[in-house]
Amino acid sequence: MLTTRTKRRADQGARALKHVATFYAEVAALPDEDLLDLADIFAGVPGSTISRIAAEEMNKRGISL
Repeated sequence: MLTTRTKRRADQGARALKHVATFYAEVAALPDEDLLDLADIFAGVPGSTISRIAAEEMNKRGISL
C-alpha cells in the first residue's frame, strides 16, 4: 500500500511539473501584444504567479507595460 501511494504521489508530482512547464511554454509563445495584455490583466493581483511569469518573459524580450 505504501509503495502504491508513493508511486501515485510521484505520478501526481510529475504531472504537475508537466502542466507548469506547458504553461511557461504557452506564455513564452504569446505574441508581444498578448503578453502585455496578460501582464496588464494580472498586474493588480498582489503575489500573482501569472503576473510574475509574464514579467519574467517581458524582461527576456525587453518590453514593458
